[in-house]
Amino acid sequence: MKKKGRNLLAAFRQTFLTLQNMTPQAEAEAELNAASARYSYNPILRWNPQVEDYFIKAYGSLHFAQISKALTRPSCYSCIRVNTLKSTSDAVIEKLQEIMRKSGSQNDVVGINLKENKASNDIDLDMVEKQSSLQNESITKCQIPGLEYVVFVKGSGPHEIDYGYLPDKPPKEVLVSRKCAEAVLRGAQVYVPGIMACSSHVEEGDLVAVSVAVEQPFPDGGWGLGITRGTVLQGLPTDPYHFERHGLYIGQGTTMLSRAGIFHASQGIAVDMNNRVFKLPSFYDVLEGEIFLQNLPSIIAAHALDPQKGERILDMCAAPGGKTTAIAILMKDEGEVIAADRSHNKVIDIQKLAAELGLTCITTYKLDALKAVRKRNGSSDMTTLCCNKDNNDVVNQRSDSGPLGNGVSSTTFVGSNADTTFKENVSNEKANERTYTSKADIRKNTRRMRNGPGRNQSLGGRVENSKGFLPNSFDRVLLDAPCSALGLRPRLFAGEETIESLRNHGKYQRRMFDQAVQLVRPGGVLVYSTCTINPGENEALVRYALDTYKFLSLAPQHPRIGGAGLVGRCEFPDGYVEEWLRPGEEELVQRFDPSSQLDTIGFFIAKFAVGPKDDI
Repeated sequence: MKKKGRNLLAAFRQTFLTLQNMTPQAEAEAELNAASARYSYNPILRWNPQVEDYFIKAYGSLHFAQISKALTRPSCYSCIRVNTLKSTSDAVIEKLQEIMRKSGSQNDVVGINLKENKASNDIDLDMVEKQSSLQNESITKCQIPGLEYVVFVKGSGPHEIDYGYLPDKPPKEVLVSRKCAEAVLRGAQVYVPGIMACSSHVEEGDLVAVSVAVEQPFPDGGWGLGITRGTVLQGLPTDPYHFERHGLYIGQGTTMLSRAGIFHASQGIAVDMNNRVFKLPSFYDVLEGEIFLQNLPSIIAAHALDPQKGERILDMCAAPGGKTTAIAILMKDEGEVIAADRSHNKVIDIQKLAAELGLTCITTYKLDALKAVRKRNGSSDMTTLCCNKDNNDVVNQRSDSGPLGNGVSSTTFVGSNADTTFKENVSNEKANERTYTSKADIRKNTRRMRNGPGRNQSLGGRVENSKGFLPNSFDRVLLDAPCSALGLRPRLFAGEETIESLRNHGKYQRRMFDQAVQLVRPGGVLVYSTCTINPGENEALVRYALDTYKFLSLAPQHPRIGGAGLVGRCEFPDGYVEEWLRPGEEELVQRFDPSSQLDTIGFFIAKFAVGPKDDI
C-alpha cells in the first residue's frame, strides 16, 4: 500500500511539473484527460500474492490476466430459464419485448458467442451460425439443442459516462461498499445500507457520481475499508480513498434522499441509477412463476445430470433452488426430487421458489451434507426419509400455512393408504380445534387472497429436519458444492482467499463427495459442480474421486459447450503436490472460462457414472 502511495505521489509530482511548462489551453486539456481517466471504470482485481502465483502456474500469466479482467465485469447478457410447465420461450419473449418497449429499456446489442469449445462436436456449426444471425435481436432463444427453453436478454457496456467534471468543481459523489457496487453492476439500485460516504450538501434529486470503496490491506495482514460511514467527500486528494477509487466509477444516478436522510434511514433506495457503466435489464418481480434468472452453466449442470421421469434424485446443497427446480422441470414434475440444505431460511426459500414455479415433486429437508448418509442400523424415524423408493415409508415436508388452512401442517406421504389416513386425521383435528383468529390474521389472509400466492406469500414456514438417507437410495445425485466462488462475477476484490483457505475448501468438498458417492445406486449418476476457477476444488477433486472410488468413471456430458479441464499437477513451495486430470480426461469435464467468448461465470462440471460397488 505504501509503494502504491509513493507511485501515485510521484505521478502527481510529474504531472505538476509538466503543467508548469504548459499553455493554459494545454493545461486545461491535460486536466480534463486526467479527470476522464479518473472518472472511468477500469478496476484491477487484487489477489493474495501466493494465490496469484498459483493461478498463474495453472493458467499462464496472460490467460490469468484475462480471467481477472473478465471477473471484474458482468456478463454481457442475462440468461433466463423458462418454466416450460407454465409457458413457452416464444410466449416469454413476446411478453418481455412488450415490457421492455413500455419501460423504454431497449439496450444496445452485443453478441453472444456460444462456440467456446472448438474441439467439441456436440455443438452443430449450423446452429452456431443461426444463433449469430439472431444477434440483431435484443431478446433471443438459445439455439443449442435441448436448451430452446433458455432465453438471452442482451445488455451493453462498458459505457463512457460524462460525470460533469469541471476544473476546480468535481461532481457530487456517493461512495458505496464493494458488495453494493457488485450488485449495482448486475443491475440493482443503490440502497441505503450500501453507502459509505457522500459529498456535502447533497439534496434529494441531485445528480451524483457513484464510486466504489474496495478493501485495502491492513498492517496486521488483514483487509478492510478503514472508513467511517457518513464521511464527507470533498473531491480532493485529502478525501479517504481518493486515489484508491481512481477508475472505480460505476455510473451516475439521482439521489432519492438528502445526505442527512441517507445516513439516518435504515433501508430503501438511496440512488436511482439511471446512467450505468453496464446496462443490464432488471427482472425483479417480472413474470413470476414463468421465468427464473439463472447462469447458463448452472442450467447445463442440471442437464448433465440427465434426470428422467419417475426417478428419485437428490440435490445435496440445494439452496437457493435454481438447479433443484431446473431438475424438476426437466422431469416434467414427475418423480421425486429431494432438496437438502443445512440452512433453515434457505430451505424455506427453496419451498417458496418451488411453489412459485408450481412444482409438486420437490421435497425439502434441513440437512448438513456432511451427515447425508444414514447407517442401516440407525434408529427408525418416521419423519425422516431413509428408505428406498420402493418402500412405503414417510416422506414429508411440513408447512405452517399449507393448503389445509388454519395453520395445520401439510405432509406428503408415499404409500397407498397413507394419504387417506392422514386426511381423516386432519379432518378430526380440525373438528376438535378451537382457535382464536385475530383481526391482524384476518387482514393478512385477506391480502393474500387479493394478491395471490406470489413468491412472498408462498407456502412455507416450518422446515423438516432429516437424519440422512440410506446408501444407494438415489438414482442420481447433484453435489453443487459450497466453494470459494472465485468464478462469480462481477467481482471487485479477491484478496481474502489464501492458499490455506483454498486447500480447506478442497478438503471440505472431498468430505461431502464421500457422502454423495454412497447415496447413488450402482448404475446411477453423480454430478459435481462448483462456481470457482480454483483447480484445487475442481480437477483435484476429480482426481481424488477417480483414485479413491474405482467404481467411478467420468461420463460424457450433453450438451457440451464448456472448455476442457486442466491436465497435470501443481507443486507448491511447501512441498505439497496437487494432482489434476490425466491426458484423455480433460474432454470429459466442462470448465467455463469467464474470459472466453461464451462470457459466462467461472464454473466447473464433472459427471460420474457409478458402476458396481462393494460395501462402503
